[in-house]
Amino acid sequence: MKFSPLNIKNQEFNKSVRGYDKDEVHLFLEKLADEFEKLVTENDTVKKELEQAKNRIAEYKKIEKNLQDTLLKAHESSSRAVESAKKQSVLMIKEAELKANQLIDKARESADDIRNSVLGLREEKALLIAKLKALINSQASILEMKINETAEEKKPVDKPGEEAKLDINIDDILEKLL
Repeated sequence: MKFSPLNIKNQEFNKSVRGYDKDEVHLFLEKLADEFEKLVTENDTVKKELEQAKNRIAEYKKIEKNLQDTLLKAHESSSRAVESAKKQSVLMIKEAELKANQLIDKARESADDIRNSVLGLREEKALLIAKLKALINSQASILEMKINETAEEKKPVDKPGEEAKLDINIDDILEKLL
């Protein structure tokens, strides 16, 4: 049998010769019914609060799951971003090294071209100096011959075996020309 406050208030007992005081039993039952009614009301309130708490816990669990999923996605995303940044930096370094090697190769080629040009210019200088020396020698020889011819025509032989000689320094002339 399920008890309710109304059942307790309306409960009737059999009468006996030496029974309890009827008013006292009714008063006790009424107090007991009131107390029981308070407990039932309180129990209903607690059940409602418990149901609300369960609903809130379910919502919090959903929020927690969403937060965990979001955190996991953010972690994965940041990991991918870090990996991407690492790959990009490696590519940038390789590209920079490649460009540096290309610049070094171009610089070496330029240095080789300059070196070859300098060697060519040195050879041309040596050839030009040799040509100038030959030209100066030939001109000096012609000049000496002309001086000797002029001297023989103007002077009859003053002293036999003595010829007029010019002191021509070819290196000195060449130095002045350069």
